Amino acid sequence: MASFIQPSFPSEHMGVARVESAVGAVGAMRRGFDSTRGLSAMLLAAMVSSLVVVADQLIETWADGHLMVAWVALWLVGFAALAIFAGAARKLAVTFVGAMDAWSARVARARADERLWVIAKTDPRVMADLTAAMSRNDR
Repeated sequence: MASFIQPSFPSEHMGVARVESAVGAVGAMRRGFDSTRGLSAMLLAAMVSSLVVVADQLIETWADGHLMVAWVALWLVGFAALAIFAGAARKLAVTFVGAMDAWSARVARARADERLWVIAKTDPRVMADLTAAMSRNDR
């Protein structure tokens, strides 16, 4: 007597659910991402490191044997620079990211207009719609 196994197979591939959940997770991470935070940290590090280099050059001239005092003074300069320049670095980063967003939006609009114009040259219906829209704006 023969018996056959008839397994039930899922109607959807298991990888699809994994990909959809991964896409959802990436979208959630992107919503929580602030691009200005990283830029402001980099700007702050650049400002502080340049100030520490200058302070090191100044401290090196008068710290002839007082290495501990020079080291403490250098760290004080570093932490003071962090406190002083944090707001300026954040504001600069926000301004820069805002300007870049506006620039990319202008470029995207220009490209979209150019594509629409190319389509309008080949399709008389689209050209008629554009002409009607432009005549409405002229009024």
